[in-house]
Amino acid sequence: MALNSINNNASAMAALANLADTQTQLQKTQNIISTGKTINSAKDNGAVWSIAQTMTGKVTALDSVKDSLNRAQSTIDVAMSAGQQVSDLLTQMKAKALAASDTSLDTTSRTALNEDFKSLRDQISKVVSNADFNGVNMVKSGGASIASLANADATAKITVLAQNLSLGGGIVTVAAAGSIGTIGVATSMIATVNTSISNVSTALSKLGTGSKALASHQNFINKLQDSIDIGVGNLVDADLAKESAKLQALQTKQQLGVQALSIANQSSSILLGLFR
Repeated sequence: MALNSINNNASAMAALANLADTQTQLQKTQNIISTGKTINSAKDNGAVWSIAQTMTGKVTALDSVKDSLNRAQSTIDVAMSAGQQVSDLLTQMKAKALAASDTSLDTTSRTALNEDFKSLRDQISKVVSNADFNGVNMVKSGGASIASLANADATAKITVLAQNLSLGGGIVTVAAAGSIGTIGVATSMIATVNTSISNVSTALSKLGTGSKALASHQNFINKLQDSIDIGVGNLVDADLAKESAKLQALQTKQQLGVQALSIANQSSSILLGLFR
C-alpha cells in the first residue's frame, strides 16, 4: 500500500478504531460507576448474572417467609394473651369456689359468690371467642393451628398446634354452665378449677415454645438474607476505587486518541506541500 495516499489514510483509520475502542471502554466504566455493579445484564457475564438473579429471587422469596412468620407470631401472641387472661379468671373462680365451700355461709352470701363465679365463667367464653388475629383463632373450639412458611420453596413449615381453651373442653374442664350454688358443688369445683389452671399453664407453655421457635427461625432467615445479599454483592459489585482509577486513565487515553486522530487527518493536507 502506498505510504502517501489521499484515498486511504491508514493512520487516521487506526486512530479512529483506537478512539472508538477507548470510548466503548469508557462508557462501560461509567456505567459500572453509576450502578456500582460490574455485571448489570446477561451480556456482561451470562453465567454470573444468572446466578445473581437466582439468588436475588431467593432473597425476595424469603421476604414472604418473614411475612408468614410475623403473622404466625402475631396470632400466637394474641392466643397467649387470651390464655393468660383465662388463667387469671380461673384463679379468681377458684377463690370464689373456695369461699363458697365454707359451711358457715348464709344463703345470701352463697348466692352472691355464685353470681360472681358465673360472671367470671362467662368472661372466659368472651375472651376465647375474641382472641383472633387476621381471622385466625387458636384458642376457640375447633381453632386453627398455625403452619408458617419456613423456606423459600414452601416445602418446609413450622407448625404450632391450636389449644382449645373454651369452657368444657379438654383444657378448661369447667362446664359452660358450671356453678357453685351449693356446698357440695363448690367443693368439687375447686378440684375442677385447679385442673383447668394446670391445663391452661401447659397449653400456654406449648404456645410459648411455638412462638420461640418462630422467632428463632425468623432470626435465621434475616441472617440468611444478609449472607445471600453479601454473596450476590461479591459476584456483581464493582471495586469503585479501581474503576475510578480506570476512568481517569480512559479519559486521558480518549484525549490522546482525539489528538492522534487530528494529527492523522492532517497528513492529507501535508501532501499538498509536495506540489507547491
